[in-house]
Amino acid sequence: MELPDSSQGPIAKSTGTASRTRVKTRVMYLSIAAAVATIALKFGAYFLTGSVGLLSDAMESMVNLVGATAALIAIIIAARPADKTHHYGHTKVEYFSSGLEGGLILAAAVAIIWTALDRLLHPSGLESVGFGLGVSLAATLINFIVARVLLKVARQEDSIALEADGKHLMTDVFTSIGVVLGVIMVALTGWLWLDAVVALAVALNIILEGSKLVKRSLEGLSDKALPEKEEAQIRGAIESILTPAKKDGLTYHGLRTRKSGSLCFIDLHLLTPGEWTVRQSHEYTVAIESEIKKHLREVETTIHVEPLDDPRAYGDTWEDASRA
Repeated sequence: MELPDSSQGPIAKSTGTASRTRVKTRVMYLSIAAAVATIALKFGAYFLTGSVGLLSDAMESMVNLVGATAALIAIIIAARPADKTHHYGHTKVEYFSSGLEGGLILAAAVAIIWTALDRLLHPSGLESVGFGLGVSLAATLINFIVARVLLKVARQEDSIALEADGKHLMTDVFTSIGVVLGVIMVALTGWLWLDAVVALAVALNIILEGSKLVKRSLEGLSDKALPEKEEAQIRGAIESILTPAKKDGLTYHGLRTRKSGSLCFIDLHLLTPGEWTVRQSHEYTVAIESEIKKHLREVETTIHVEPLDDPRAYGDTWEDASRA
């Protein structure tokens, strides 16, 4: 079997990682700039109208700024290579960033509920509604454009930190639209309590989205296995190498997967004939690793070679234990 050319592999990997990090950091700087702009616009809209709904929207934009800053720091740290104290690298730090952003969203929701309840008990009129809504919609347009950019790059780079910030901004867009509609309804009907009710609805939506982010982050920190679709691709890649060699009895078991940021970790046990040389077995491990890399952008694969005819080659993986 012809071995894949692995020359310059580490250099190419390092260069690719640096390039992807530059892309991620650029869009995070864009997100931070957008957060600063929308905070100024939304607080301006609040001071013009006195709407607690617009105030809740402005408060969430402050969370956007903190979240975007945390995501930027996380992306920079996650790009650091493995070292003597972090043998698997620093990629998992992205989960802390998305978890922090989810927690900040929940904290903002509590503050919004507190403010809205006070306004519900003590309603007051709105002022300069038309101009204030125009300012708020301008801020919403900025968030929409930046959110689309973040989500696009998040898909390309497989970054949960970018995805969390993009989803947060898109939630902010829908929130802002809801608030604007609420202010318009108050202006048309004169029902001042509608402003507070809309703010409470905004807070509930924020709680839902924040909870999803926290849940996703906890799953990453707990080393959840890759989705079934990706595991099926991995198994297909392994089988494509082993199927032509079935005559020799080659097989595998104990496949395990997990993800740390955008980096996937895979390990498995490869069963080969006991009389094979180390080189013969190594050829298949290299071929399997190379085939898996065709399906996953960032992956580290560990393959433990065992002899087919040794009883100790069985009963030493989580799959074997679950069947016992």
